[in-house]
Amino acid sequence: MSRIADRFAVLKREGRAALVPYLTCGDPDAATFAKLLSGLPQAGADLIEIGMPFSDPMADGPSIQAAGSRALRAGMTLEKTLAIVRDFRARDAATPVVLMGYYNPIYRYGATPFLANAKTAGVDGLIIVDLPPEHDDELCLPARDAGIDFIRLATPTTDDKRLPTVLANISGFLYYVAITGITGTRSAASDSVAKAVARLKHHTDLPIAVGFGIKTPDQAAKVARVADAVVVGSALVDRLAANLDEHGHAKPGLIEAVLADVAALAKGVRAAR
Repeated sequence: MSRIADRFAVLKREGRAALVPYLTCGDPDAATFAKLLSGLPQAGADLIEIGMPFSDPMADGPSIQAAGSRALRAGMTLEKTLAIVRDFRARDAATPVVLMGYYNPIYRYGATPFLANAKTAGVDGLIIVDLPPEHDDELCLPARDAGIDFIRLATPTTDDKRLPTVLANISGFLYYVAITGITGTRSAASDSVAKAVARLKHHTDLPIAVGFGIKTPDQAAKVARVADAVVVGSALVDRLAANLDEHGHAKPGLIEAVLADVAALAKGVRAAR
């Protein structure tokens, strides 16, 4: 059983949803990010989603675009991202880690060496937002063969006819994008999320994670009542950005501020049911 499947099995027995915080690797610098990453499980993260910085993040809103730019300016690369995950995994053997991003950096790295190195580093899953099911042979199927879950997005416009194609070959969980458009721009409506999750569960036994537009502990709790996982990204990236100085460097207290937000979100998720 994969770390992701094992974690969801434990949470199901506990009768609660997962909190999945998202941060961009290397934001605002590698050392600060590594400390943030190491503190996430104790703060309440059940799974961790790490953004792979890319210069043209078309699905991301201004907050995560800015985070990626900061990380790239600080020298973050895909190789360094894997090294940070490897260091984290040496200290934490249980918390699942999912890398999210775009195919271009992986293509340039080489899909085969990337998957081998990602597996060795302790990566559990991939979300590659610009690789549709029609291109599963590029990365999805090789990832599955390498023992890495390939996780795909479903959106409010993914209808019942398209869903079987979206679900083919994936594992780990299905990520439902609660709003149309880019990240961090609007809030998700809990009634529409509940209807969407119910519809998706008719099509798959995979856990359903819901992200985009979830910013507060109250919003996270509402989603946690109906979904298997709650993903929060832009709100945490905004908290990080609010604790940078005029040069983009971390102010004292940045790590504590972000982890406090994670803890508050975790409390909301855990009290939801």
